[in-house]
Amino acid sequence: MKNTSTTRRDFIKATGLTTFGLVLGVSTFAKDAVVKKITPAVLSLEINPFIIIDTAGNITLVNPRPDMGQGSTQAVPSLLAEELEVSLDKVKIVQSDGKGKYGDQTSGGSSSVRALWQPLRKAGAAAREMLTQTAARRWNVSTTECYAQDGRILLKGSDKSFTYGELADDASKLEIPKDPKLKEAKDFKIIGKYNKRLDVPERVTGKAVYGLDVDIPGMVYAAIVHSPMLHGKIVSVNDADTKKIPGVLQVVKTERPMPHRKSEAVAVIATNWWAALKGKKALNVQWENGNYDKTLSTQKYFEDTYAAAKKEGINYEEKGDFAAKYTSAKQKLEANYETPFLAHAPIEPENAIVHVKDDGSIEIWAPVQGPDWALRDVCGYMKVKPEQVKINVTLLGGAFGRKAYHDFLLEACHLSKELKKPVKVIWTREDDITQGPYRPGMLSHMQGFVENGKITGFHHHAIGESIVGQVFKGLKADEADPWLSGEISTENNKYNFETASKVSWTNVKTEIPVVWWRSVYASNFGWGQECFIDELAHLAGKDPLEARMEILTDERFRKVLETLADKARWKEKLPEGQAKGMAVFRSFDSISAACITVSKQGNGIKIDKVVSVIDCGHYVNPDNVKAQTEGNIVMGLTAAIKDGITFTNGVCDQTNYHQYNILRMNETPKMEIHIIDSGANPGGVGEPGLPPIAPALGNAIFAATGKRVRKLPFDITNIA
Repeated sequence: MKNTSTTRRDFIKATGLTTFGLVLGVSTFAKDAVVKKITPAVLSLEINPFIIIDTAGNITLVNPRPDMGQGSTQAVPSLLAEELEVSLDKVKIVQSDGKGKYGDQTSGGSSSVRALWQPLRKAGAAAREMLTQTAARRWNVSTTECYAQDGRILLKGSDKSFTYGELADDASKLEIPKDPKLKEAKDFKIIGKYNKRLDVPERVTGKAVYGLDVDIPGMVYAAIVHSPMLHGKIVSVNDADTKKIPGVLQVVKTERPMPHRKSEAVAVIATNWWAALKGKKALNVQWENGNYDKTLSTQKYFEDTYAAAKKEGINYEEKGDFAAKYTSAKQKLEANYETPFLAHAPIEPENAIVHVKDDGSIEIWAPVQGPDWALRDVCGYMKVKPEQVKINVTLLGGAFGRKAYHDFLLEACHLSKELKKPVKVIWTREDDITQGPYRPGMLSHMQGFVENGKITGFHHHAIGESIVGQVFKGLKADEADPWLSGEISTENNKYNFETASKVSWTNVKTEIPVVWWRSVYASNFGWGQECFIDELAHLAGKDPLEARMEILTDERFRKVLETLADKARWKEKLPEGQAKGMAVFRSFDSISAACITVSKQGNGIKIDKVVSVIDCGHYVNPDNVKAQTEGNIVMGLTAAIKDGITFTNGVCDQTNYHQYNILRMNETPKMEIHIIDSGANPGGVGEPGLPPIAPALGNAIFAATGKRVRKLPFDITNIA
């Protein structure tokens, strides 16, 4: 059996290096940010990620976070370049391949900068100190007389200098500093500054390589026919018309492996994609519904969630005896807030090339969010060892969580093994929309009370399918979903309810496949939490901003709301028919707030402006923070006022963008993004701007019309 693990020769070829100099590895976990030295002879050690300075002065970073549009190919090298005192264009990026030596490699949970902030800066600082020490020894001076600048070590008060390449070999023989001195924020030249995205030219000129761009010699194309009714079973296949199409090679039965179950499918194999697609449309497959036409519907699912709202859930956390206090309260409210199932709909649909070779090894080319997770899933499904699998990660044309769910990749694995040749699987937009997985639809059952004009009691009962339960099979029947801690716990969102508070959970299961969607549960539960806080504020007779400030003692939260009030001119007098609404939510260690201005228009409203404020702690590039927040606003508004995913008789009612609409450019309101420089540890950026959007809109609609919207999505042209 051929060993496909990374060898010294493979690494040299992948990085373009010719001679090794200083090679460092570093843990990607901030709490264990240990820098280690790696020599060419031990490149297979389980150390991550690699940072290489060769004797020609080239700097190479193995990026452990795939780029799906969030900008990791700029953010990650910025951390290294800052401490190494080099410009961004001096750092070459090589994408990691899933092997354990590179540690956590999944782009998700807005974690790239958060996870790499300390380790990569520490590695860069260690390399800088080693290079400085080497130069000082050659000049026979103290290291304090030397300094790093633009890839060189210079001697103060002279014109003497060495390039990093000239020092790299000798530097590699030194002991690595255990606690190198990191730069102070005031000295940053790259981090926190506006810098051009160096990857943009390749993307706009078509030179960048995405999954759909890859061609492998000898490969065939596969168009998959999935059951219109989820989990339907094949009764018969008539491929007579399909086989008449030039380019079609064969029709084979296959399967769609998902974490919670497998489903049957049929693949049309062809020499080109057009033939495969035409063959798919011509194929006549009869399906047996397995009774899902009666049980698999979003209407029934939500009926079950509303029934659960009338019962007690499983306690996640509780302060005081909420039920007793609520029963005796004189001013109290109760309401249900609903969010729908949603598709991810990335611009680049799911695709993968897999070659299962004669010796049992597997090579993959795919746009996946996490090569480490992909490796785990492939090894588990194909019953092979990690060293038998090589993953080539391309750029991703969007993902939003979808491309960390590897059903499409495993479909390609199954077909390649059967056909004994490289297979490229491409999902159509219809596959993407109708098959899922989806953000789970959820219900928030809210209860609260007011005492002496202040919100003092609050209960959030979260109800719906569990991602932890369905995807990871990790939820016990008597256990509250642990992911609630990162979304609606009082520790996360910092509201202090003096009398009583409670977070509870009920798992309503479904066979509709679910997975994380941009901001995960925060996009569901922010809607209920922040709209209901507004309801209680009005019950208390308080301005929504004032009511929130009364129950927030956390200074970062207060600063975000104060900044929002200032930038959005919260207290200004508005023309008749115009109103504002606000919301604040903490997710992925960042605090984001939004204020939305609306105006009455006929029977509905028009969204005039969105002001967003984010405190994400230290950040790499403010332009990227703003871009990600703008994307969150567009996606948050889309989720609020466009189409959700619904199932009727086991079949998805939406099939493409004409039924699953996305906010268009001409519909997008004016946006203002404000970043707070709090100097705190980095938080996420790719997702936290989304959760406050829908509730800010809902609260603005109430302020403008007096009508409370509690179910998403809704039609803004006709507020019932």
